[in-house]
Amino acid sequence: MVSYTLPQNPDTIITVRGKDSERSRQKAMDKLVEMMDSGEIATELENGFGPEQFIEVKESKASKEITSEEEDAVAQALQILSDLAALKIKVVEYREEALDIRSAIEVLFTDEPVTVEEIASLKEGFKVLKTFALASLRYREAREKAEEARIILDLALKSSELPVKQSSKSTK
Repeated sequence: MVSYTLPQNPDTIITVRGKDSERSRQKAMDKLVEMMDSGEIATELENGFGPEQFIEVKESKASKEITSEEEDAVAQALQILSDLAALKIKVVEYREEALDIRSAIEVLFTDEPVTVEEIASLKEGFKVLKTFALASLRYREAREKAEEARIILDLALKSSELPVKQSSKSTK
């Protein structure tokens, strides 16, 4: 991506794909004309203004570092939210079975006769209970971290408020 500005209006920044080239400057010129026609900018250009008169805007190292830090924060936030989703799936998958096993544990505290098979299946169920309980604990911990991640993501989404280009075609 390359950005250009105008000598007459340095606050106007026009960004196009590619590197600084005649083609990129022509694309910037086309964008400039569109912006002027739409009233987005009110810059009067001298007769004979051409693409070669654009001034390339170079991004500073400090700006790149900030962008990199912001990108890292967003990537980390998305990873935290992805981990939270995986934990929630695990909790939901094991919840019903864990509750059934939990109610079956009561047989250990009664004087009613039980079979060896019932106790053996109960022992197998302890693995499910352990998996559910640990996933549930991890989910609660991850949810606290995910609150911050959600805020970071919301800020990133709000800062990217780009104008939506309206289609000139009408549907019938």
